[in-house]
Amino acid sequence: MLSLEDSISKINGIGTKKLTLFSKLNIFTIKDLLYHYPNSYENRRNIKTLNSVRHMEKATIIGTVCDEVKEINSRKRIKILKVPIKDNTGRGYVIFFNSMFLKNTFKKNQSYYFYGTVNNKGGEIEISHPEFCNINKESIDSFCSIRPIYGLTKGLNQKEIIKYIKSLLSQEYLYTFESLPLDVISSNKMCDINYAIKNIHFPSSPRALKVAKYRLVFEELFFMQLGLMMIKKKYFHANDGIKYKIMPQFKKIINSLPFTLTKAQQKTLDDIINDMISPKEMNRLVQGDVGSGKTIIALLAMYLAYLNGYQSTLMAPTEILAEQHFKSFRDMLEHLGVKIGILSRSVKDKDAIIEEIKEGKIDIVIGTHAIIQDRVEFKKLGLVVTDEQHRFGVRQRSVLKKKGSNPDMLVMSATPIPRTLSLILYGDLDISIIDELPPGRKHIKTYHITNNKISKLYKFIKDQLNEGRQGYIVCPLVEESEKVDAESAVELYNNLKDTVFKSWNLALIHGKMKADEKDNIMKKFQRGEIDLLISTSVIEVGINVPNATIMVIVNAERFGLSQLHQLRGRVGRGKFQSYCFLISEGKNNATLERMKIMESTNNGFIIAEKDLELRGPGDFFGTKQHGLPQMKIANLLRHTHILKKAQHEAFKTIKEFDKLSDKEKKNLKAKLNELFGDFFREFSI
Repeated sequence: MLSLEDSISKINGIGTKKLTLFSKLNIFTIKDLLYHYPNSYENRRNIKTLNSVRHMEKATIIGTVCDEVKEINSRKRIKILKVPIKDNTGRGYVIFFNSMFLKNTFKKNQSYYFYGTVNNKGGEIEISHPEFCNINKESIDSFCSIRPIYGLTKGLNQKEIIKYIKSLLSQEYLYTFESLPLDVISSNKMCDINYAIKNIHFPSSPRALKVAKYRLVFEELFFMQLGLMMIKKKYFHANDGIKYKIMPQFKKIINSLPFTLTKAQQKTLDDIINDMISPKEMNRLVQGDVGSGKTIIALLAMYLAYLNGYQSTLMAPTEILAEQHFKSFRDMLEHLGVKIGILSRSVKDKDAIIEEIKEGKIDIVIGTHAIIQDRVEFKKLGLVVTDEQHRFGVRQRSVLKKKGSNPDMLVMSATPIPRTLSLILYGDLDISIIDELPPGRKHIKTYHITNNKISKLYKFIKDQLNEGRQGYIVCPLVEESEKVDAESAVELYNNLKDTVFKSWNLALIHGKMKADEKDNIMKKFQRGEIDLLISTSVIEVGINVPNATIMVIVNAERFGLSQLHQLRGRVGRGKFQSYCFLISEGKNNATLERMKIMESTNNGFIIAEKDLELRGPGDFFGTKQHGLPQMKIANLLRHTHILKKAQHEAFKTIKEFDKLSDKEKKNLKAKLNELFGDFFREFSI
């Protein structure tokens, strides 16, 4: 007797060779195979007459052989078999190439089902190499069905996968494990798991397919939400927090700013203030495009904490970004009596700074991962801010929160995320979006160019450098690779430093360098000691050099849209006009579409939405990075309405968890363990 966890090697016909092929599709167990859903379907119930079928339409034709089968020898030495057919609306031909063995298969006046792509050649209907069968009672169900189309790997074909899955579905006990609570199934009028699995593979009708797919999409999104909510609930309880007061000095600093906050900034600040003056913990995400002004909002929130007698901390992913924040915070707040400190790997007198934090002598602590060390203690931590949120895991933020007594949490991200994905990633966080740039910020002019324009590009870069500007040239690879046809940073640096740009100071930076070496190069670039920086995408986040006006991205087709946007965001941060050049020889439609999008808009949220459309939801939000299970059937572009229902049910399930039966609780835990792995096993439900 087979079980879901058995290896697929127990299925007749699957030996060592097939096991290796299936492993390429991440199919190892019988359960993996049952949950290897079809990518699409052939609806062979789409039966058409010869006069109604459209050119290049896939359809089933009922045709009667009406004349002798003809053999034709083409000039290209291809033997063509031409079978004349008719129905009550007209005539046509079925064509086979180099298949003379079929000549005696087709009998005159005998009727057949033919399924294939129809070609209308000047009014003459032809179906080339169709699948076919005799018309009889059995063929109506077997041939005229909705056929699944599976994702394959070289060496496996559709017929094999269909055969293996059909054999498994004949053993019904294999898939009776029901993960969803019965109340969730009944209140959403969904089918059971047995029906869903059977009909997602071999639907009995279009409606059966629709019902099965709804159930499986709902289940996938439900458990995604439930898992995330329970993880966040474990780390971030909705406890009573700090109830801050608005002081006169707070309004004074806002009025004294050398600029006016944008409407989006003001709305976000209002959201944060309302959270902070309420007695509940704040757990808010601030999403804002590059240069939208998130940092000033964080600074104002941290100043409000200071005025109420609390310490606050801001954790950044890199030393360079931490130092940038430290300098800007010190310039704006130190004259108001706020003591600001920085804690990172290379900071001297760490012990003294840690002692001052413990004694409450430092009001605002800016730092890197060094802040979450066990020996770092706060006297009265009231607000935790993390910058570039996606670089920190839930655990790291939770460690930081535990250094205070229910401090407020503000997470910031300059990586725009489509709103549909925000529902997935931040289901229990309040979200504020800064979707406009401060007035006067110049639009970065973006151009897609090919290699034949590089000499002109280099001349333009020299002109900019002669005016005192700086620039970046980003490559997809660190070093030259035989396997990948793309420019490497090392190779390009060596080619340019003694030739085209020998009169300027060039430097090389990439991820294989030691952290101290990278930091030293970036500090020189910030001081203006380096004119042109040859780099990999290591400079994607947190580099603020207002004097840099040129961004060149080599082999731009090798970067995703959102990454291109992040790289472009390294320029355009000062008063000078900035430019981004995307070098790509890519001719396929997807590449050209990406380049066109980058040329047409600087709006990161529009780009994120377009990126989701082009790439699909599969790995858009980095399942490895976030520890999320891969979605097999849900599509966030098409299934937002289901997501909202699933999210509602997940909230309800957590709220009414005690009402579930022991079996339902056990099944929920098993499913969450399966999807979220070791990360979830540490929790007891």
